[in-house]
Amino acid sequence: MPIATPEVYNEMLDRAKAGKFAYPAINVTSTQTLHAALRGFAEAESDGIVQISTGGAEFLGGQYSKDMVSGAVALAEFAHIVAEKYPVNIALHTDHCPKDKLDGYVRPLLAISEERVKAGRNPLFQSHMWDGSAETLADNLAIAQELLEQARRANIILEVEITPTGGEEDGVSHEINDSLYTTVDDAIRTAEALGLGEKGRYLLAASFGNVHGVYKPGNVVLRPELLKELNEGVAAKFGKASPFDFVFHGGSGSTEQEILTALENGVVKMNLDTDTQYAFTRPVAAHMFQNYDGVLKVDGEVGNKKAYDPRTWGKLAEASMAARVLEATKNLRSAGNKIK
Repeated sequence: MPIATPEVYNEMLDRAKAGKFAYPAINVTSTQTLHAALRGFAEAESDGIVQISTGGAEFLGGQYSKDMVSGAVALAEFAHIVAEKYPVNIALHTDHCPKDKLDGYVRPLLAISEERVKAGRNPLFQSHMWDGSAETLADNLAIAQELLEQARRANIILEVEITPTGGEEDGVSHEINDSLYTTVDDAIRTAEALGLGEKGRYLLAASFGNVHGVYKPGNVVLRPELLKELNEGVAAKFGKASPFDFVFHGGSGSTEQEILTALENGVVKMNLDTDTQYAFTRPVAAHMFQNYDGVLKVDGEVGNKKAYDPRTWGKLAEASMAARVLEATKNLRSAGNKIK
């Protein structure tokens, strides 16, 4: 199937919310990790989301110029071609983008999709994220209003993060403390500024103790039941039941019960990066250690070309990451739920 159209992406999110499941959103940094994600979704018979962070886009742009836009566009165009060989629907998304990178990342990508739509084509990406969690809520929402209108014109869904996610990702970091919990007042102010769909659809990354990366037990206290309080608080004021489509950030390392509680309370997308990075790297490390005298020209020998050929260990990496994506679809209950 091709990359999801705006209509299909909306249907994906609607089905997830109604069915109380969520799509893994897999960060990719290369054509190989893209294929690993696509393979995992296909083997799970799950639609899914593939996303590129600012750091991922910079890496894709090459270390000579490190151009985020060309890196993201190149992989998106590649995805539009190769995704047709996989029997699932895939949405393309850009991950965390703070204020100082908007002009070099999300705004140009929105403009590209807007021009595509004006020409009668589908947008290049299906959603973009604005991470204003480092700003005051007032400034965050003011920028979100502007981006939401541009996204609406491009048939794109906007993701907004209104309060911090702890830890660090691509240079954006927040301490692990009590500020990692969104309040009902925060949610009401978001609904007042961005509407509840009438101004354009958006995904809400509310904070319930989320932290990027993986931490030992006890270091992170997740409260996914908080999402129910946010939905109910906004519903009481605006008269719209279950008003938000929530995103679960910092999903790597979460317990099964935390994930299930989040799904019951409106999460439709869960980001996964740290776990899939490790799954990709682990078999490569094993191959290098086990075949050190083949991948290295030890003591003047010639090594073993078959051992250091990137295709040899690359296939192992792809299979391992695909298996982790498959596991995520089962945890999030999207496995077997692809649109027929």
